[in-house]
Amino acid sequence: MASTQKRSVLFVCLGNICRSTMAEGIFQHLVKQREISDKWIIDSAGTGSWHIGCPPDERTMKVLKKNGINNYKHLGRLITEEDFTNFEFIFGMDHANISDIKDLAPANSLAKISLLGEYDPQNELIIEDPYFTYSGNKNAFNEVYDQCLRCCTTFLDTVT
Repeated sequence: MASTQKRSVLFVCLGNICRSTMAEGIFQHLVKQREISDKWIIDSAGTGSWHIGCPPDERTMKVLKKNGINNYKHLGRLITEEDFTNFEFIFGMDHANISDIKDLAPANSLAKISLLGEYDPQNELIIEDPYFTYSGNKNAFNEVYDQCLRCCTTFLDTVT
C-alpha cells in the first residue's frame, strides 16, 4: 500500500452504541495523539437496526469522557455492502458479529475481517456486550474500555 493512501478501519458490534463506538472513539483518540489522523478513515457500524440514528449509549460516553475522550460524536448505522470495499479492516467484537459480517460480505470484498480481540495482549478474544451484562457487572463499560484500548493500541502498533 502506498504511503500516501489512507488506511481504514470499521468497528462493528450488534447495535453500534456500545462496543463499536467505544473502539471507534478510542482509535480516533490514539491516531490523534500520534498525529496521524490524516492517514486514517475510522468508523463504526452495527449488524442490528435497533439504534440507527441514535447516539452512543450514555454509559459509553461517560467512560470515554472519564478517559479524556471528550469530542467523540457518532450516530448509529448499519454495516453496508459498500463498507466491504471502503474499509481495509473490519473488526467484530464477538463470534456472532463475525458471522453476521461474513454473511453480509459481498464476493468482491477485500476487507480483512477479524475479531478486534485478536489484538489483545491479554488474549481476551471476545469483547463482551456491556449493554446486556451491565446489570450484573457495574464495571462492564470500564472493562470494555480497557480491552478496546489494549486491542486498538496493539493493532495500531502493528500496522504503523
